Amino acid sequence: MEKFSVDEVIEMAVKTETLGYQFYTEMGEKFKEEKGLKNLFDDLARMEKGHEAIFMKLKDRASEAKMDNPEEVGNYMRAMVESEFFIGKGKSLPSLDGVKTVKDALDFALGFEKETLLYFVGLRTLFSDAAPVDAVIKEEQRHIAMLSDLKAKI
Repeated sequence: MEKFSVDEVIEMAVKTETLGYQFYTEMGEKFKEEKGLKNLFDDLARMEKGHEAIFMKLKDRASEAKMDNPEEVGNYMRAMVESEFFIGKGKSLPSLDGVKTVKDALDFALGFEKETLLYFVGLRTLFSDAAPVDAVIKEEQRHIAMLSDLKAKI
């Protein structure tokens, strides 16, 4: 089985944030008549851009990252990457055509945020000083709470 390098793991985190930004930007445009929803999606898109920058900086620190158990970490990260939200048949951007309603958008966003959160928890184990990843994890948790709150209101 092919092993993941630390660079590849971080690159996937960058890609995840890029996908999140694209998703929220498209959803903000799609639901622009729903002001509260558009504002939420615009805010989330902005935050995803910030996360992308954090992970780009982490790439500079990749040489200090260590995989204590490379096979186990690699298998975990591979399972996450091969999930439906990353490379499965319902990849995030191609499947956006199926997002027709506000509920669809919120359900998809919640699923995507949960998948990325799990990925980042695995990524965090690679760094002795994981403060930047921890900050992103906290924001991803906040995204889930914001989306869940809005979903409960509709």
